[in-house]
Amino acid sequence: MIIVMKAGAAKKDKDEVLKRIRELGYKPHVIHGATRDVIGAVGDERGKHILQSMESMHGVESVVPILQPYKLASKEVKKERSIIRVSDSVAIGGKELIVMAGPCSVEGEEQIIETALAVRDAGARMLRGGAFKPRTSPYSFQGLEEEGLKLLAKAREASGLPFVTEVINPETVELVADYSDMLQIGARNAQNFALLKKVGQTNKPVLLKRGMSMTIQEFLMSAEYIMSEGNQSVILCERGIRTFETATRNTLDLSAIPVLMEKTHLPVVADPSHGTGNYHYVAAMAFAAVAAGADGLMIEVHSDPEHASSDGPQSLKPSKFAKMMEKLKLFAEAADRTL
Repeated sequence: MIIVMKAGAAKKDKDEVLKRIRELGYKPHVIHGATRDVIGAVGDERGKHILQSMESMHGVESVVPILQPYKLASKEVKKERSIIRVSDSVAIGGKELIVMAGPCSVEGEEQIIETALAVRDAGARMLRGGAFKPRTSPYSFQGLEEEGLKLLAKAREASGLPFVTEVINPETVELVADYSDMLQIGARNAQNFALLKKVGQTNKPVLLKRGMSMTIQEFLMSAEYIMSEGNQSVILCERGIRTFETATRNTLDLSAIPVLMEKTHLPVVADPSHGTGNYHYVAAMAFAAVAAGADGLMIEVHSDPEHASSDGPQSLKPSKFAKMMEKLKLFAEAADRTL
């Protein structure tokens, strides 16, 4: 249920509503709107009719059932789009198109700092890089782990760019959160519910990637797991789904972007690097994602992709990335965005 407060409702009225929701066995989630606050009451669906009685409480305008199975992520709860602040200088979901760029894996200090400076100079607003890497093969490079986090922190200091990095299990969430500006949940962990709950208990923004075989409703239900634990700062990332096509690594589902824009207030970004698996196609799909309405892009960039520890074939060299960013300005302007 959504409890819609009257415009200008007193704090004591809101506190009474929150108290009553808890007494009824539900968890309240306050969503601050432009003109009034709404409070989502989440819990056992079977007793939701009891919440209807709250309509008579002081400061309450109406009590409305949420029809979608994803409650907090739904536009029924919040009509206006959410803007997620990552740092003092970076917010995702507003007019500015946010580009996150960097290598798939952190391989060394020189590599990550050099790349951070290059993508910053080309116009990227965030650095991406993996310290913990979930790989299909147990024999593949698994990342530098905490040492990689320390190197990312050095790159942030050198470039001024906040960074996003992946967390792969609940036990390391606090460690990764201590270093990073935004936590990433990868496609393989998009339905790792223990991990989703754990990152939901942090105060760091979460970039949630769509699972390889996920429907959009399943994707939004994964976001709901995070939000139900109290963390409302979730950014959705379309990174390609698995189909019968073999010409590309995945099939980048650009239609998911406007669908998500219609169904949720959460920001949506696209990852054309994983979506195609081939650097030849990255720029074209990045432009298309912006045209489709994406709030941001995640691009893999490596100074020596031929010798990268992971995902070299889909990584742009810094010079190609700079060229892409120049052309991207035209698409951003056409989409009424700034870059």
